[in-house]
Amino acid sequence: MTQTSTLLRALTATILLVAALTAAAQEVKLFLVDEGASDPSWARFKAHLLDALEKRDQKFVLGIVDGRIRNISDRDGLAEFKKLWEPQSAASALWTELPKLLFLGGVFVKRERGTYEFCAPYVHYKWPDNAAGDVAGAIIAKEALLKANPAANAPTLQTLSYDLVKVLDWEVADEDRDSKQKWVKLQTGAGVGYVPEEQVRSPLEYRACFVKRGAGWRMTGLEVGE
Repeated sequence: MTQTSTLLRALTATILLVAALTAAAQEVKLFLVDEGASDPSWARFKAHLLDALEKRDQKFVLGIVDGRIRNISDRDGLAEFKKLWEPQSAASALWTELPKLLFLGGVFVKRERGTYEFCAPYVHYKWPDNAAGDVAGAIIAKEALLKANPAANAPTLQTLSYDLVKVLDWEVADEDRDSKQKWVKLQTGAGVGYVPEEQVRSPLEYRACFVKRGAGWRMTGLEVGE
C-alpha cells in the first residue's frame, strides 16, 4: 500500500467521522414529558374535566375557569374567555381543542410569587434551546410514519420518533377526497413526506395552564403563540 493510498484512506475516514458527528449533533429530539403523573389530584381533576368536555358541560367548565384567566387575545379574564370561546354553543371549538391538550403530557411551570402551574402540552415549555432555526414542529409520537404522499397506503419513507422537523405545509388534504384525515408536509433527511396532523405539533399552538388551590384545580390560561 502506497503512502498516498494510506493518506487517502485516512482522509476518507476522517470525513466520514465528521459527517456522522455533524448529523448526530443536528438530530435534536423532544421526548414526551408528563410531570402531572406525579400528582394523583391532577389525574382525578383531568378525568372529570375530560368527562365534562365530552358532555359539553358548560357549567362545570366555567366553574373551573379562573376569573383572571390568560386568553388567546390580549385581554385577560372570564368575560373575554366567554366571548372568545362561546361555551354556550355545542359547536364551540373549546369542546374539541381543550381535550387535545389534556391528552398530551405537560410540565410544572414556575410563575410569579413562587406559584406553580401545570401547563400542557409540554412542547412549548420544553422546546430545546439548540433547535435549528428552520424547524417549526415536533413529532409527538414514538413511531410516526413519514409517507411519500398524503395517504395512509402511500409508501413509507422514514419512521420518526419525537423528532424536531422542518414543516413545509401545516394542512394538506388526504389524496382520498372522502377521507377527513389531514396531513402535515415535512422536509427531512429522507426527503419530502407527510405525517398525520395529530402526530406533529408546533410550540406556538394552543396550550392550557392550571393551578392547584386547596383540594381543587383552576384553569389559569388558555393561550396561543409565543
